[in-house]
Amino acid sequence: MATAVPSKLEERVIKAAEAALADHQYATAIDVLVGMGWLTTPQVDRWRQGRDYLERQVTASLSKISTAVATFRHWAQSEGLTPSETAYLSRSRDHRPLRFSKSGDPGIEAAYRTHWSSPELSEAKKVRLVEKQARAPDLVVISPLKEWSCTECGGAGDLLFMEGDGPLCLACADLDQLVFLPAGDAALTRRAKKASGLAAVVVRFSRSRGRYERQGILVEVEALAQAEAACLADEEARNRRRLRQAEHRSFQDEAFQDSLGNEITRLFPGCPEERAKAIAAHAGSRGSGRVGRSAAGRALDSDAVTVAVVASVRHRDTGYDQLLMSGVPRAEARDQVRSHIQRVLDAWRAPDRHT
Repeated sequence: MATAVPSKLEERVIKAAEAALADHQYATAIDVLVGMGWLTTPQVDRWRQGRDYLERQVTASLSKISTAVATFRHWAQSEGLTPSETAYLSRSRDHRPLRFSKSGDPGIEAAYRTHWSSPELSEAKKVRLVEKQARAPDLVVISPLKEWSCTECGGAGDLLFMEGDGPLCLACADLDQLVFLPAGDAALTRRAKKASGLAAVVVRFSRSRGRYERQGILVEVEALAQAEAACLADEEARNRRRLRQAEHRSFQDEAFQDSLGNEITRLFPGCPEERAKAIAAHAGSRGSGRVGRSAAGRALDSDAVTVAVVASVRHRDTGYDQLLMSGVPRAEARDQVRSHIQRVLDAWRAPDRHT
């Protein structure tokens, strides 16, 4: 009996699910919709504020969404993943349950809430994952990019809190007694938040990255003072721990870059060994934001690895950079060097044919 060939939609669903599973050892319907490009991080953030239902944010028809969610569930079952239903609570002050579907059908809502975990996940990690997922989300305060006015008092300010249909100033949101602690010191942030009876995360939207980014937290004055005293008391021990962790991360990066270099050589056997190592080091460096640090890149997905190789060829083997410097628009410059890139890739893929 012939095996049915997956449709393009099914292939996209499975690819997104596999990338999520490789990244954090579990996958969700939201992971799939984001991975397919139907849902963006800012849209998820708006939904998590308790505003409307998730499907309204998705840029696809309800029939396509339904097919994608069903395909994801069938894939997860066929892979032997472990299901667990998770509570999704809003970031509003009352932490009310979030709604996923237009209909609110219990079966559809349960499908969205179900997380599918790797069977290789240890029991300890499963417990931590359940605890993390069940934890009420942080209150989120926004540092706005545009002018705004409070829906209660008509005032404004440097920060706002979304509640109901509009923004509130911190005074109307009863958060004006808190002080701002900028991001940067993880130990101080963690201790201040733990000691604070009321706290909120401060985010700001990055237009260049298309997502909200954490700026710091709001905490009680007494909690911040307590955290600062605790950090001063054990500063030397924390410095030693940071050095050990840096050494460990360096070892992990080297191991990953070796694996990435080997995969480049496998896909492009004609690529010189030193060049493959250089591409892997560039694409896989921590904090670079390059394709090697993406979920697909860490999973050594062939498409992601090819993207890294193409980027290297574009900059090092063509006149692309000179075209940009001379004022040629980026899209036009890429069109001009595309055939040159393809010739290099073809030669590296099948070196025997080009000798």
